[in-house]
Order: sequence, then structure tokens, then C-alpha cells
Amino acid sequence: MQDPAAVAGPVARLIEEFHKLPGIGPKSAQRLAYHVLRAPAAEARALAEAILEARERVTFCSRCQHLTDVDPCRFCSDPQRDRSVICVVEEPLDVLAVERSGRFRGLYHVLHGVISPMDGVGPEDLKVGELLDRLRSGEVKEVIVATNPSLEGEATAMYLARLLRPLGVRVTRLARGLPMGADIEYADDITIARALEGRQEL
Repeated sequence: MQDPAAVAGPVARLIEEFHKLPGIGPKSAQRLAYHVLRAPAAEARALAEAILEARERVTFCSRCQHLTDVDPCRFCSDPQRDRSVICVVEEPLDVLAVERSGRFRGLYHVLHGVISPMDGVGPEDLKVGELLDRLRSGEVKEVIVATNPSLEGEATAMYLARLLRPLGVRVTRLARGLPMGADIEYADDITIARALEGRQEL
């Protein structure tokens, strides 16, 4: 990264803050910072206001734990969605990926992570309790576990299967249309659609 002493303090701070974002390396952080500084003041202000508004207004849906500015979210409040099926995903971005496939019309549940002992993340750190609360009504007949095909995703899927099967709910897993080690948010629409269609019992 550029020597902090070579740039003004506010610029160095801006570069540092951009560098904290996931997937943003030192060079990208510098490019973003200088883009903001060259942009019209109104554009820079609009960016800052959008960030602040998102932080202040966006929260978790009380039902599915997806990000939303209204509670319940638009998925949970949509009367056209199939309430007998819940698709469980790791992160909010995965909801958008599954929606892009155009093949799923049920509800969602976002875990906000996966079981990862190496990172100190256990089941109690995920939104598993909230999922169990949703199943108590007896309305849900199937839970599709759509965690990523990684070691942590598989461990989380197996944990959920053991937890949910005794409740009399059908537990399925996305088919192997998704390659091992891939993230759902980066998968193409056809791959996700095929994985949904070919889901299997856990």
C-alpha cells in the first residue's frame, strides 16, 4: 500500500477504510479512494448517505433473518410464496443467488454463517434457534439445506439434518450441480436451478 506519509491524513484514512472491505486489496483501495476524491461533491455525499442510511434502516427480518428495511421482509410477507418449503442459506447474498434461478417460490432462512470450529463458530452462533421456532407451527413440510459445498457447509448441513429429521420435516440438500469449494453467490443461474431441481434427501 502507498506510504501513509506520502498522502494527506484524510486520504490515508479513506484508503485504509476501503482496504478493510472484503475483496479489496491495497491497489483497489487506492483506486476507490481517488475515484471518490475526483467525483463531484454531490456524488461523494450520495455514497456516504447511502452507507449511513443502509446502516441505520436495514435490519434482520424477524422471521427469516434476511436483510430488510421492512419487517417482515418482502419474501416472508408475500402471500404467493409457498410456506411449506424453507430454503436455508448461509448468507443474505445466497438468497439473491437462489432467487435469480427463478425456480424457487418458497421461503428462506439465513443462518449468517456456518459451523467452523477452526474459527470458533458453533451452532449457537448461527440463527438455528430461529429456524426451529419457525418449524413449530407444523406448516413447513420441507427444509432445503442450501449451504455451500465446502467442508464447513457440509458439516452445517449434516448438523441441521440430524436436528430437523426428528421433527418430521423432509430435509433435502441441493444436488451436486454446485462444484465442491464454490460459493453459491458466484454460481450461474442454470447451475443453481439444476441444483434445486435435483436436491436429495440428507
